[in-house]
Amino acid sequence: MILLTGGAGYIGSHICMALLDAGFDIVAVDNLSNSNRASLERIQPICGRRVAFWHADIRNEEAIYEILRSCEVTAVIHLAGLKAVAESNVQPMTYYENNVLGTVRLVSAMKRANVKTLVFSSSATVYGTPTYLPLDEKHPLRPTNPYGRTKLFVEEMLKDLHQSENDWRIAILRYFNPVGAHESGLIGEDPMGIPNNLLPFVAQVAIGKREKLVIWGNDYETPDGTGIRDFIHVVDLASGHLSALSHLKVPGVLTANLGTGSGASVLEVIRTFEAVSGRSIPYVFGERRPGDVAICYADPMLAEATFGWKATRSLTQMCADHWRWQLKNPNGYRGT
Repeated sequence: MILLTGGAGYIGSHICMALLDAGFDIVAVDNLSNSNRASLERIQPICGRRVAFWHADIRNEEAIYEILRSCEVTAVIHLAGLKAVAESNVQPMTYYENNVLGTVRLVSAMKRANVKTLVFSSSATVYGTPTYLPLDEKHPLRPTNPYGRTKLFVEEMLKDLHQSENDWRIAILRYFNPVGAHESGLIGEDPMGIPNNLLPFVAQVAIGKREKLVIWGNDYETPDGTGIRDFIHVVDLASGHLSALSHLKVPGVLTANLGTGSGASVLEVIRTFEAVSGRSIPYVFGERRPGDVAICYADPMLAEATFGWKATRSLTQMCADHWRWQLKNPNGYRGT
């Protein structure tokens, strides 16, 4: 049995799909603070299997221990946490409590239950401002915001854990920019309030929920002046977790990027989305946001060499799948 913390979230629901399709038994745990249980209810019609769900918070060690024990869990994929960079600057202590303390409680419950296989959802934000590109796993780690620091602190904590108890099997996966949705259009990204990420905002403009997109900065040293990021399809990202989990046969700590190895600018994303949707995306330029960098993309070769994973889906497919989700669910899961 595999336990997914944050299993009802955007990435979590897609990982649930990947694991179920591969024949794993899973249990999803989520406090539903920034997710919706409907995402899990929609999985059954797609793959014909039901997701066991517990409404719990990872900061509640006793609740997590009881789930681990009663469900006979053998491994954990840890996704639960807060994830908005801008919000983390305003509410840093909330981020440390949820992301760092929450992981301490989770690991403590795992130790008590003798569950010592863990895949941790980290982030490319641990790298901070790139000193060279592409970003490989040896790049200096200098996060520029509290969210990124919480991810780095957890990474270091997990390494210390293995150093002190070397029977742990741990994979640390550094995500780049997850986008897209399952090809069925039944599960996808459903941000609460104003989207923090580019593609959900673009989709909401395309469908008429928002008037226009603000592009933060058009004077970067890039071909079209807008920032370049490594966008990865969420289904590819989910398969990366499955590959990493399957690789954890012996004790150790594995750290790997999950990205495509190439970047797309904000304007490229807009043009691609316009092409697949047939809709115009009005936009205006705003001032650069503090902390944003011109270009950021991964070197994903370690993941391919170590556990045979590689992203395969194009930006066109990312946009097409996200648009299908948006069309079918103009109000997200709250429309069901």
